[in-house]
Amino acid sequence: MRVPVAAHGPPAFPGPPPAKADVVVIGGGVIGVMTAWHLADRGLSAVVVEKGRIAAEQSSRNWGWIRAQGRDPAELPIVMEAQRLWERLDAEAGGATGLKRAGVLYLARDEAEMARYEAWTVHARAHQLDTRLVTRAEVAALVPGHAAGWVGGLWTASDARAEPWAAVPALARLAAAKGVAIVEGCAARALDLAAGRVAGVVTEAGRIACGHVVLAGGAWSALFLRNHGLVLPQLSVLATACATAPLPEVFAGNAAEARFAFRRRADGGYTLAPGDFHEFMLGPDAFRHLRAFLPQLRRDPFGSRPFESCRVLDPRPNAGRVERVRRAFAAAFPGLPEVRIAAAWGGMIDTLPDIVPVIDAAPVPGLTVATGMSGHGFGIGPGVGRVVADLVAGRAPGRDLARFRWGRFADGSAVDLGPAL
Repeated sequence: MRVPVAAHGPPAFPGPPPAKADVVVIGGGVIGVMTAWHLADRGLSAVVVEKGRIAAEQSSRNWGWIRAQGRDPAELPIVMEAQRLWERLDAEAGGATGLKRAGVLYLARDEAEMARYEAWTVHARAHQLDTRLVTRAEVAALVPGHAAGWVGGLWTASDARAEPWAAVPALARLAAAKGVAIVEGCAARALDLAAGRVAGVVTEAGRIACGHVVLAGGAWSALFLRNHGLVLPQLSVLATACATAPLPEVFAGNAAEARFAFRRRADGGYTLAPGDFHEFMLGPDAFRHLRAFLPQLRRDPFGSRPFESCRVLDPRPNAGRVERVRRAFAAAFPGLPEVRIAAAWGGMIDTLPDIVPVIDAAPVPGLTVATGMSGHGFGIGPGVGRVVADLVAGRAPGRDLARFRWGRFADGSAVDLGPAL
């Protein structure tokens, strides 16, 4: 199996779209779905249009982590809000999201890594997180039977996870129950503008009249914006992950070190992924925005793979990385039986030069952009949806969004990679 299950089966939301709505949300991932869910709470009619399937791209292909640990400090209040919302959403969905507060553990192979983790604890204390450094002995107690030689780590017991391929479709069903119109297989082609502001969206199924549009198109956002002369320095990044066959439990939570990340799955296996490896997709945008990306590229050198436009981005996983991750995980836990890979998949992460999103009004009146989640979207999605819904509704978002402003790549500001881990 290579494609996550969210991309299979008949559409759950075949449409057709309504002729009008207060807000059209472009993109059926976690950000788009949760924005619409919150809009319905504010009494606004919302329609989500998705060119492929709900959560068929990165929203179902991620690790499933819902973490505050290691985040950019500007994201922390939103992700902490999101964690509270995940509890409510899972209860409303009857446990269908697979939510489990099992903690996140970053593992250190040397003292230099421990120093990096210690430096981040100042942000944990500022936000009253339960994050703490753990010793070699404490790691041995948390993850018994390992042979990886970890010298310590960073541990946040309150962090959580959910099952992505089940969670976001479940959230979509909750949104539909609130009256949100969701339409799969319906590509948004362009904004319909009148007197310079949003008057609707032209889709392949016809025009939808609206006064506001939220663009939450993930890896497709920059392409859509370019049709209207708006430039966003967004690149697509291939992230590879895989699932093992069922194994005895070595750790109930979610953990990562430089070579691999792992977390327990509801089916008894583990989701594995490279701990520090992504491949940048080289295409016209890579060269158009090279200057903006230089600080990130120096930190994370990239490979080369073509960008593919289609209904559902289903990139082939990096088979070599899957095998290296499998071997590293097996070597770290020599007491396990044979570690067999049951499935592997690739996903396209939409990233911006400073590895935090844009959450802001765009230069076209009536258009709000929520994109560039840089691999953080699944966990933070319910909180971002609330913030975006308040921006659209003209309410104060209750968060400092300066770090996520639209114009930061064009106003002369230096690219700030921040202290995130």
